[in-house]
Amino acid sequence: MELAKRDDVPVELTWDLSLIYPTEEAMLADAQKMKELSLSMEASYKGNLTDAATINHCLDDYQEVYRLITLTANYCDLAVSVDYYNSANQTRNDRINSLISEIFSRLTFIESELSEQSEDILNEAMQHSDTNRCYLAEILRNKAHRLNPETERAISALSQTFSAPYQIYNMAKLADMKFDSFTVNGKEYPLGYSLFEDNYEYEKDTDIRRSAFSAFSAKIRQYENVTAAAYNAQLQTEKTMATLRGFDSVIDSLLFPQQVSRELYNRQIDLITTRLAPHMRKYARLLKKVHNLDHMTFADLKIAVDPEYDPSVTIEESKQYIEKGLAILGDDYVSMIQEAYKKRWVDFAQNQGKSTGGFCASPYGKGSFILLSWNNRMADVFTLAHELGHAGHFRLCNGAQAILDTEVSSYFVEAPSTMNELLMAHYLLKTTPDKRFRRWVLSCMISNTYYHNFVTHLMEAAYQREVYKLIDAGDSVQAETLSSIMKETLQKFWGDDVEISDDAALTWMRQPHYYIGLYSYTYSAGLTVATQVCKRIEKEGQTAVDDWKKVLAAGSTLTPVELAALAKVDITTDAPLLDTIETIGDMIDEICRLTDELEEEDK
Repeated sequence: MELAKRDDVPVELTWDLSLIYPTEEAMLADAQKMKELSLSMEASYKGNLTDAATINHCLDDYQEVYRLITLTANYCDLAVSVDYYNSANQTRNDRINSLISEIFSRLTFIESELSEQSEDILNEAMQHSDTNRCYLAEILRNKAHRLNPETERAISALSQTFSAPYQIYNMAKLADMKFDSFTVNGKEYPLGYSLFEDNYEYEKDTDIRRSAFSAFSAKIRQYENVTAAAYNAQLQTEKTMATLRGFDSVIDSLLFPQQVSRELYNRQIDLITTRLAPHMRKYARLLKKVHNLDHMTFADLKIAVDPEYDPSVTIEESKQYIEKGLAILGDDYVSMIQEAYKKRWVDFAQNQGKSTGGFCASPYGKGSFILLSWNNRMADVFTLAHELGHAGHFRLCNGAQAILDTEVSSYFVEAPSTMNELLMAHYLLKTTPDKRFRRWVLSCMISNTYYHNFVTHLMEAAYQREVYKLIDAGDSVQAETLSSIMKETLQKFWGDDVEISDDAALTWMRQPHYYIGLYSYTYSAGLTVATQVCKRIEKEGQTAVDDWKKVLAAGSTLTPVELAALAKVDITTDAPLLDTIETIGDMIDEICRLTDELEEEDK
């Protein structure tokens, strides 16, 4: 069945962007306001940021401009994300992005002038303003990598141009790719990006699943050169910027704003690649066995251990599950969940032109907006719980911190979301003695939560690191090179247990993460922290919950290492990651044991 057009989707399945602005006119009024405020700031402060009082007045005004930017940008971008076929929304979004680029360019003098001030003046300004303190501390940290004011202004003015590779990627993927149907045993099946990733990858019928993968791969291969060209443009831009700012490597330049060392980055990739691989290969062998597959292919890795046992869940039922599963986080957290359903924070719909996957946007002071495609599967409950983890994080963070202190390091940002998935799973495991259901929950944790974060995104990270090595060496990349690196990365992890075809090698084309820096590896980093804190909550109860809420409220006032330490997790050592890997291994062992027991009972 073909996906509906956006205009035909029931309104109750869509999010309510009027929670940001009641009308487009109200948004445009704020757009004009932020433009006028930026002009006023330039006239009042440019050349005058020479004393602590003026600096703080300027940054107070900047916080207001930034607040308006986040609101207008989210309002326009979120409208596009649910319907890339809507040209009016595209035009409006482009217009607002151009204005934002203009404003940021106009205000680059702030960071430039602050970077030229003495540490004494900046320290004095920090002493007189809690809301500006962290921002000014970051100015001091960035001093060595700032360029002259005119160069910074030019770079800022070009920000929309710099985002062009990502825009090209998305337009090719979500607007231009038109998938033909495919046929299996005389029956025709529709195909689309979201249909493949949300449905066919999990399809229990092997012929349909593999045929869908083949048809999907054939279509995206038609766009491999333009996608590679867009990605190479992104890489070359990042390399140029890294060199201009005095970094030896693109990797170092991208880790710098995350406040993460190369050691932490490499540890995450290297330990998982080597230590987790044996456990996941065992899981792949189990899938091959229970499904009686002739051989295990990349297209088979996301099928359920027990596809006949996939509880169907309505949107209303999901609310009950999530409320009960996350109740341990407190009444205020449950109240947020109820608000999300009642006020339509979530876009559940499946429609043409909608962005794939899921995300949560939390414009400052306006709640959250969650995108996903609901398929009435229990797995969707975990996805929604994940995104509500982001919502809960930023509700606490935005409520406790000034807007400039809410830019949480991407190293940590996936911890609250994956924590929710784990809490949901633990709740389900505790509330049923049924062996088959227990196996289903455990396999859901492996095939979704941990697979998504420790395998899918970790393979992206390992691949990405190899690509950056080439770029640092002065090379460029083409589709053939990227496919070769991805194929080698997958083969190294899965060994002889999974066949990695040329179609599987195209996986590099499917993720947008490569356009937002070193983000892929942070999923496993966040889940490592979440796993350790979840264990604390299960063991210690309220004390661990209270610590966790302090972490969520801290925003960007602490580094990732400090945030983890506040939750009693030491990420400067191998121990948390190794323990998490062993936890995954224990889950897989239990799934295998339960499978043997259930098979014996069926005899």
